[in-house]
Amino acid sequence: MQEKYPQKPGLDFILKQAFYYWNRTLLFQVMFSIIYFAVFFTAFFFFLDYYEISSYNAELIDAFRQGQEAYLEQIQKMSTTENVIYFDYAFSGILIFLYPLNLGFFQIYRKIDLKEPISLGDLFAGYNGLNFFRYVSYFLFWFMFFRLTTVTVIVPIFWVMVTLFVAPLMFFQNKTIFEAVSMNWKILKTNFLEMLICVIVAFIFRYIGFALFFVGILFTFPFWNAMIYSLYKTIFKEEN
Repeated sequence: MQEKYPQKPGLDFILKQAFYYWNRTLLFQVMFSIIYFAVFFTAFFFFLDYYEISSYNAELIDAFRQGQEAYLEQIQKMSTTENVIYFDYAFSGILIFLYPLNLGFFQIYRKIDLKEPISLGDLFAGYNGLNFFRYVSYFLFWFMFFRLTTVTVIVPIFWVMVTLFVAPLMFFQNKTIFEAVSMNWKILKTNFLEMLICVIVAFIFRYIGFALFFVGILFTFPFWNAMIYSLYKTIFKEEN
């Protein structure tokens, strides 16, 4: 497939389309969240216990009573211990392992466009064959850079914008990571405002479910994927 770009999208259309895909797949949104959080918390608490991280609680509480400076010093001291370092690696590994689950929604949304039947198995499209290693490798690259820049505010946001379409470009057009980043950069220069507004809306809506007695997060947590697909479909006009 070849893509024609840049195309100036209509913001209202993109937002309505994203909510359309989200509304059409509410059951899959819930299943995604249940699977994601079940795996995440099971692994999280396993590694929490395995590396005995809770053993540091007493020291943290004691440092907290001594004041903010003592508390921060204790955290800094803990972060250099072997167990905490290994736990941090394990925590990152959990997030990286779960990332391909997001790719399943791209397959589901495309099937909706093609009026093809969708199934729960489509959620696991990102784990099929070599796809798993491609997407895990990409997210490892993305996540490491993101973590290195979290001390700033602007760079992580910019990194999200620069890589917004990398996953769908890899999924639908079989682009490499660097080809996709290059294409994303060209699009960003001509559609920055629309992309920024959509990212903000997706971020707010994704976590607004916490306000609905926490249960709402099961419906809103995967919304980010619908927004990315809506943007991708509108901006990248594919031809067979």
